[in-house]
Amino acid sequence: MRTLVLAVVAVVLAVSMTASAQQPPAPPPAPACVATDATVVCGQQAPEDLVVVPGGQWVIASAYSQQPGGIHLVRASDRTSTMVYPVAGAKERLDAKTYNSCPGAPDAGTKAKFQTHGLHLLAGANNVHRLFVVLHGGRESVEVFELDARQGTPALTWIGCAVAPDPIGLNSVRGLPDGGFIATNFLPRGNPSGFAALQKGAMNGELWEWHTATGWQKVPGSESSGANGLEMSEDGRTLYVAAWGSQSFFRLSRGEATPKRDEVKLGFQVDNIRWSRDGSILAAGQGGGAALGGQASIVVKIDPKTLTVREIARRPNAPGFSAGTVAVEVGDKLWVGSFRGDRIAIIDAK
Repeated sequence: MRTLVLAVVAVVLAVSMTASAQQPPAPPPAPACVATDATVVCGQQAPEDLVVVPGGQWVIASAYSQQPGGIHLVRASDRTSTMVYPVAGAKERLDAKTYNSCPGAPDAGTKAKFQTHGLHLLAGANNVHRLFVVLHGGRESVEVFELDARQGTPALTWIGCAVAPDPIGLNSVRGLPDGGFIATNFLPRGNPSGFAALQKGAMNGELWEWHTATGWQKVPGSESSGANGLEMSEDGRTLYVAAWGSQSFFRLSRGEATPKRDEVKLGFQVDNIRWSRDGSILAAGQGGGAALGGQASIVVKIDPKTLTVREIARRPNAPGFSAGTVAVEVGDKLWVGSFRGDRIAIIDAK
């Protein structure tokens, strides 16, 4: 019996040692973010989405982290970053007429885990704009702010919200002129196996449109696999959507009884999308491997009329920056956000 026990122990040890030898080595720690490095913006907490304030002098970054999360304002000229909400003394003024179902400003518990995700800045008159922010933590909602950029540093005032009904799991948002918005349901909440199915391309969500009078309404024809980034044509008649799970991009007519949809494969996990100054759409995401985050951050330009695609940047994952999620034009550079890490990358486009 003793011989048998020793033999079993030896086999277990051998299997354990073999398994350990097959495990990939731990990734090296990320180098410290150095503020004088012109290729990065330091002081971030997973800057998953970025928007540029009209004029190009300021960039707003989300913080897809609960430590501490929030909304960051970055000065483009020297890349200094400041968290502007939630902070002591933050202004809050509920627009109860527009956001009539909003239960009020985020409470202390929600502010303690103010995990921000998708962003959209709707340009307004006289440098007073409206910022839409997807929030997780405390409540699943779209939070709305007034951004006053009339004097020097933009000032932020919280003005309302719309809490998402179960099981919607929000990702991106696109504001509308009446104060409403369209948002993507990327990963419905409450399904433990939902993300595994999403990675395999399962159809799991859609777009939702919210207005004061109608509340949350599903957008016809928008069913998709991991509905993620979202943009809209200037006339409001066409939506453009990134589908992360199916690694595709589709164009969808809006406001028609029978929506028209055109879709193209991109070959990577496409995340957020933004209009480029030349009229194309910048799409960023993760590619080069099946694992979450891929092996590289990829940015392409998509022609909204022909849906032709041209790759303009590819950055291999490395300590310090990986898993690119959004690209915006700041001057002659691209600023690329990420759902992990402590920095924004600044890169050249092809």
